[in-house]
Amino acid sequence: MLPTRHAIVLVIDLVESVRVMEADEGGVIQRWYLFTNYVNQKVLPERGGRLVKNLGDGLMAEFGTAHGAVLAANAMHEWMANECEPLKNGERLGLRAGIHATRIFDGTTDIYGIGVNLAARVASLGESGETIATAQLRDLLSDTLDADVEDLGDCHLKHVERPVRAFRLGPARHAWSLPRERSYETPLHASVAVIPFSNMLASEEFWGVGDLLADGIIGALSPSQSLRVVSRLSSANFKARSSSLAEIANRLDVRYVVSGTYAVVGADVTIAAELADAATGHILWSDRVRSEWRGLLSLESEVTHQLADAVHRKLLETTVSKAGTRPLPALNSYELFLGGVSMMHRANADDFELSRRLLESLTQRHHRVATPHAWLGKWYVLRAIQGATNDLAESAALALQHTHKALDLEPASGLALAIEGFVYGHLKKDLVTAESRLSEACLVNPNEGFAWLFLAVMHAFQGNSPAALAAGHRALSLSPMDPLRYYYESLMGSCEFGAGNLPEAIRWCEASRRRNRQHLSTLRILIAAYAELGEMAQSRALGEEVRRLRPAYTVAGYEANSVAALYPFGQRIAKAMRAAGVP
Repeated sequence: MLPTRHAIVLVIDLVESVRVMEADEGGVIQRWYLFTNYVNQKVLPERGGRLVKNLGDGLMAEFGTAHGAVLAANAMHEWMANECEPLKNGERLGLRAGIHATRIFDGTTDIYGIGVNLAARVASLGESGETIATAQLRDLLSDTLDADVEDLGDCHLKHVERPVRAFRLGPARHAWSLPRERSYETPLHASVAVIPFSNMLASEEFWGVGDLLADGIIGALSPSQSLRVVSRLSSANFKARSSSLAEIANRLDVRYVVSGTYAVVGADVTIAAELADAATGHILWSDRVRSEWRGLLSLESEVTHQLADAVHRKLLETTVSKAGTRPLPALNSYELFLGGVSMMHRANADDFELSRRLLESLTQRHHRVATPHAWLGKWYVLRAIQGATNDLAESAALALQHTHKALDLEPASGLALAIEGFVYGHLKKDLVTAESRLSEACLVNPNEGFAWLFLAVMHAFQGNSPAALAAGHRALSLSPMDPLRYYYESLMGSCEFGAGNLPEAIRWCEASRRRNRQHLSTLRILIAAYAELGEMAQSRALGEEVRRLRPAYTVAGYEANSVAALYPFGQRIAKAMRAAGVP
């Protein structure tokens, strides 16, 4: 039996090591070599640590004191942030650390035990530049002398049966050193600042173009209910300043920063824009566009809307990617929310189930917030519509349980009323109550896009095309940058289909399909619209796409579960799907 003793185990992990290795293997190896030399020659001797193993993209060390381990982790983060040169593509390497106080089994060249594995698991909760500690380690620290401590609560770790209490550690006596974006006080919004763009040619005549660009992007992003956009009066303070991302993020309390440069030559302006994650320093998106500079003076500037749309889509893509790959406890609340809402509308069964888990985690994290309960109501409706359950009564009861909870928390929630109308319309097939709830939603919040959108669809099902089109266009005007833009476009296509405007229905649904190729409602309308135009080859190809995405989906299931099938609107769709080969 190996001898045992107590020790402080520190695990360091190179963030996204596989991806950065693939991008610049030699550069990563060279920097890791310099980093480990620094750790062996300076950090460990000064902090009372011993290197246990170096894995090439991570290392493990043991310490005699918690204080020494925390200082060592801080020193490693600082070296990587300030001393390590960026890779050839401009990206900086980042570390995350996990620390645990535990009993270890002492081998000749290695240490063993459950606690050793737990330190590695805890590290996985961190983001770049962060140190995460267990409760056993935190109990050995002084808040004011050793670290700034943030309680992350009970976290579920892979292959660990029970939740583990985890804490995020920042350098002592510097409260600003802890990124504030992890705060759960404003839960459902990704925060972004748009900095005035810099003039590359230093021509005073066009000095204000950078402000016009920033103002236009801010104006286009601001209507989104999923973003918290810093006002131009605040972000303008960083005009023509060489401030770091970290400084901008801390001063403005944001996670993401949009910035760029421009150059005016003749009548044209060339713009280089980028979106950065201030927490990691990574550039998430960049683009170069050219336009006439006078167009920037227009309130509906095409180039600023183009840039804003690209920024918004990338933020959504990044958030959904995190929600699908990272442990739930390590996600920001807005990542839980956007991931939950977006994955709800995907064809993949695993994504759909993850959507529910993300939203339920959000309800547990924010007991007094109505929005996630409202969206969970919609989740149960979609589960029934997609044929995942045949018990419509049970689905309706579960959905209404959540919408009632949302309305208890926020009686004037237009979103909760809108989704309750959605429940009554699609599950209970009670269009009278559905329209009553939706009309009430529009009354309490005339700017609730979903209320107008669902109302438009109810009108379309019943053949009231003028009212459907009017409500649909109202919904679109209220949600120009909604992360579910494809959903609005899809249902607008439904309204045009109901009105018999088949080319317009196809135009809207093809636009929706470019944003989301898995949305079943979009495919149904396209199948029917192409069939009624006589383009059966295209209709059958889309029918094959439905069979590929939803092998168990049937026309009979659609007729049994969809309120639309009670009306000529849905009967046209069912007929076309049969003709297109949907079983």
